[in-house]
Amino acid sequence: MKKYILIVFFSLFTINKAESQVIISLLFGDKLNTGDIEFGLDGGWTLSDQTGLADSKMLSSFNLGFYFDFKLKNAWILHTGVLVKSNSGADEIPVYSLNNPELDALYQDGHIKRTMSYFNVPVLMKYMFKNRFYLEAGPQFSLGYKATDEFITTIDDNELSYTKDVAKEFHPLDAGVVGGIGYRIQKGYGMNLAIRYYYGFVDVLVDDSGEAVTNQSLYFNVGIPIGVGKARKRMEEKQQKEQSNK
Repeated sequence: MKKYILIVFFSLFTINKAESQVIISLLFGDKLNTGDIEFGLDGGWTLSDQTGLADSKMLSSFNLGFYFDFKLKNAWILHTGVLVKSNSGADEIPVYSLNNPELDALYQDGHIKRTMSYFNVPVLMKYMFKNRFYLEAGPQFSLGYKATDEFITTIDDNELSYTKDVAKEFHPLDAGVVGGIGYRIQKGYGMNLAIRYYYGFVDVLVDDSGEAVTNQSLYFNVGIPIGVGKARKRMEEKQQKEQSNK
């Protein structure tokens, strides 16, 4: 258990978050995989939006992290981990005043791209069917560490942008529920293909005077077990040694 905690701690606080996932997985993947625990990389594409915004469109972004699958009784699995690189927000948001006449005039015909970066921790119950399809559902808890509104406009066919730090305008904590469906490509320890939908319950906007703003995201992810071959070989050697000592 100590090494699992160490992995989570290091991943949450390292500077180069995405790169750390690859390094950690390559170094410790075979040691974290056992007969009842599967460890691997989890990453893919996210489409996110926020309720309470007029005429906004989905924000497209990349996500990356790691996962643990704890095998329970029968076909049940507890799925958790951390998406270290994961964004929420929205695109094509109508502009608001920057309290600067020159900037307001410059971007009045543009739009806003809002990017809110989170550490996401899902805690999902997964049920695996015999045909290798599975359903999963449960809560997800998020810690925000960055939020920006990027004002974008086009002048004389040239794109112009201005980025505003809006982290103080949003609560750092978010929570909601996740539901999804997936498929394991190969029997045993093959890759997992999953589609998950997140619905946030928390009004992330600090200013409560207006309409509530909650996060919604659609994830298209691939889970790749790391070090499974080495772990399986180590387990077989252990079993053979135990049998020879009988």
